[in-house]
Amino acid sequence: MKEKSTDIFANAPIPKAVFANIIPAVISMIMVLIYNLADTFFIGQTHDPLMVAAISVSSPAFFLFMAIGNLFGVGGTSLISRSLGAGKGEKAQNVSSFCFWMGVGIGTVCAVAIHFNATQICYTIGASKDTIQYAKEYLDIVSLAIPFLIIGNTFSNIIRAEGKPQTAMIGTVVGNLINIVLDPILISGYGMGVRGAAIATVLGNLFSAGFYIFHLTSKRSMLSINPVKFEVGDGVALRVFAIGIPAALNSVLMTVSNVIMNRLMRSHNDLAVAGLGVAAKVNSIVVMVLIGIGIGIQPLLGYNFGARNKERFTGIMKFSLLLAFGVSLVMTIICYCAAGPLVNLFLKDKTAFDYGFQFCRIYIYAGPVLGFMFVFMNAIQATGAAIPAMILSVCRQGLILIPCYYISDYIFHTPVALTMCVPIADYLSTAISVVLFVLTYRKYFKKIEEETIYETI
Repeated sequence: MKEKSTDIFANAPIPKAVFANIIPAVISMIMVLIYNLADTFFIGQTHDPLMVAAISVSSPAFFLFMAIGNLFGVGGTSLISRSLGAGKGEKAQNVSSFCFWMGVGIGTVCAVAIHFNATQICYTIGASKDTIQYAKEYLDIVSLAIPFLIIGNTFSNIIRAEGKPQTAMIGTVVGNLINIVLDPILISGYGMGVRGAAIATVLGNLFSAGFYIFHLTSKRSMLSINPVKFEVGDGVALRVFAIGIPAALNSVLMTVSNVIMNRLMRSHNDLAVAGLGVAAKVNSIVVMVLIGIGIGIQPLLGYNFGARNKERFTGIMKFSLLLAFGVSLVMTIICYCAAGPLVNLFLKDKTAFDYGFQFCRIYIYAGPVLGFMFVFMNAIQATGAAIPAMILSVCRQGLILIPCYYISDYIFHTPVALTMCVPIADYLSTAISVVLFVLTYRKYFKKIEEETIYETI
């Protein structure tokens, strides 16, 4: 199946093809960032740092939900883009239907489980006796949005694989705008605090999921969520999971590492936890833009890998790496210089602000190399190379960061030393991503050149 929407993958000039795909992706990521910042900002206007700390503590739960969305979103995007590049449109429909219905089922089970165990979960992920009530209120309500969050996170990725990055962007942007508009109304206007932030999150995710379902059931989409198209066999489940599990594992390990960080930081005080949460959000200004570049080029790379077009694949990689480095450098400088004003938007308490400002500048040390890491990570996923993708996922948030936290806490036991673990892990992970990509590139394209390539689609 060759459609006009995928023509840009194969024939447009490389700069045009890259920008056409990354601009909507970056805008989507910026809107996700603004939405995350809006929750913290408007909660911060209550001048209650314990509420800010509660939102920060609840963040790891979101990473877990995102992990499920990444499993089907990243895994599905990789397989769908390769399938379309190889002209297998029916296979692409089987994959999209599989991802949708599996996401709905798992999301519903998770929503019920979290709703009835919110208190214990909050304590487990780092809530204290002072923040538990706020954290429970927030997570209890947000659990209702889990199926919609998974659908939205899954198909904001998958729809890019059919050459419709603008459609993927619209669902994310409008859903987040609804959340942002409702935040001040519910949090401050109606005095609902964290409950207001949670309700706004539910409604925003409900809209995004509804928008994507409307698109996928229309004639504008070459994909499908028709249950009739649901297929587990013929390599669908296996190949979605082959790339989706490493992507999901990265989010799960991110959840675990955040829980560990919150618990270790809580041993100092709750204001340090609040400062840490705000610093992470400010750092995400750089991270989300760079993630946008990475996920924007993944369908483009996957399509050309499926089409066995080595020259175009290589050209896209070179252009994307140069672009990512330039953006990384500029964003790092901006966020480092503006750390004070940015942290001050969320934290008025002087002690909490001091923590946030210091942590923010430490986090940003890795900014210049993060662009490389996300480009290489998404390129590996685009080829369907499961083992390198798994190694990178395990190393970044698991084998490097988590031990670093415990070693740092044992030796130094200071908030600053604990925070330094993040840029250290990012530099090491970037180096690993370079090595893994080079090995993957040589292995898979050598097979293509010899015309004995393993059937990855």
